[in-house]
Amino acid sequence: MPRLEKGGKWVFGWVIVDADRRIRVPQDAWTEYGFKAGEEALLLEGSKTSGGFGLSSEDRIGETLKGREFGRTSFEHGRVVTIPREANIEPWQRLLAVRGSSRALGFISRGPIFEQALKQPAMPQSLA
Repeated sequence: MPRLEKGGKWVFGWVIVDADRRIRVPQDAWTEYGFKAGEEALLLEGSKTSGGFGLSSEDRIGETLKGREFGRTSFEHGRVVTIPREANIEPWQRLLAVRGSSRALGFISRGPIFEQALKQPAMPQSLA
């Protein structure tokens, strides 16, 4: 998992939303965050700068992030998550999976980190 710049966020790679609004969580992120197929997934508001959303589970979210929850879905086999329409994410959109915090995996859609990743030719990519 690379860092785009010294002291910057750790990046898992690109994720492409498929036609059915599904994403495949990168293997390293799936393992690090302890996601399990069949469990409920929580979606959290992304930052104003980076957009997108955070992905977490009930046991990981903690009280401090509960107010940022805007949707629920489930973790599916094959590390797949179907993104609800409330996320304001479009089919075929490119998201950058980043270590947002220890509580939620970030999927960002814009901002300085996103722009820096666009300049990296060898960035891993995951399709649902």
